[in-house]
This record gives sequence, structure tokens and C-alpha cells, in this order.
Amino acid sequence: MSNFVLNAISREDQGKGASRRLRREGLVPAVVYGGTTDEAPVAISLVNKDLIKQLDDQTFFSSILTVALDGKETQVIIKDLQRHPAKPAILHADFQRIAADQKIKINVPISFINFEKSAASKNAAKFAVEANVVEILCLPKDLPEVVTVDLSNVAPTQILHLSDISLPEGVEIATLRRGEDYDQGIGYVYSPRGAKAS
Repeated sequence: MSNFVLNAISREDQGKGASRRLRREGLVPAVVYGGTTDEAPVAISLVNKDLIKQLDDQTFFSSILTVALDGKETQVIIKDLQRHPAKPAILHADFQRIAADQKIKINVPISFINFEKSAASKNAAKFAVEANVVEILCLPKDLPEVVTVDLSNVAPTQILHLSDISLPEGVEIATLRRGEDYDQGIGYVYSPRGAKAS
């Protein structure tokens, strides 16, 4: 698991005017919420350039993060991120506190592997990705940075579903808890027009 530390600054001023001032100073307004019932939301700010640098690593979004504030560290996951539409700047970030004994719901990347080993690939078929992230449910200790789908045995015209994702122990796909009707497609095998089977 990647080790991301966010050095935060507490902030008292809130509202649109205060947020604009922070952004002019190169800071990102953010909030940390959740956890036990007696924990109030905490308004913080982060250095924009430092946050942007961490966001370059895609595993940031599927990792347990550490918010360091006033000598105290809090474990969180990112729940929402608002980016500037034209500039390399973050407008606002929301972080949710986590507890070791409480399951979290979070999006993680899907990795499709071994298609080149499949008979379909050797017969000039291609694989089209329809979903590259999936929402999972697990305890923090079981959080994977990525989940995988092994394509080595796919057949021509086969459709892959959420249920084809390989999940580590203790991890489940949120939508599949509702039943088979929610087993959405995540990719499919197809033959390009004009391709000839070998």
C-alpha cells in the first residue's frame, strides 16, 4: 500500500470568499469528516502544488491517506475532488475518516491482464474496456490498490462482467451485493472489421 501523507493547515475562515483567498495563496480548501459520531468535521487547507504532485500517482485514489494536522495523524480516504476546468489546480477536496473495524466503500482501478495469451488475441480479436474502476467494500486493512481480470481464457465475442474480477479475501463489489441483476459489463472481445482468423 502506498504511503501518502497530506500536511494540512487548520482554517477558521469558511465560505466562498475565504476559499478564494486560500486559492490565491496556492492553498486548497478541504474538509475531513466521518469517523465516530462525536467527531466533528474539520476544515483544513492543503498546498495545491503538493496535492497535485500526489495526484499524479493513480493509486492515491484507492489508498489509505494520512492527514497530518497539528501534530496529529488521521487516516482517511478521498471522497470528492473538484478540479479547476482549465488550470492545474484543485478547487476543493473532501476526505472521510476511517476506522480499522469499519468497512469503507471506495473506487479502485481494474487491471485487465494476459489478453495477449488468449486464443481470441491470437485470432486477431481485440479487447475493449468499458469500465476501468469499480466500487468495492472492505475493511481498511484489506484495501487493494487495484483489482484484476485475467483475460487469458476469453473467447471471441465474450462479454466480461463485474463478477469476472478477481477479488482478494475480504473484498466485495458494492453493486453485486444487490444480486445478479447488477452484474454489469466491464469489457468485451471483438473482431476488427476485415481481420482474418489464423
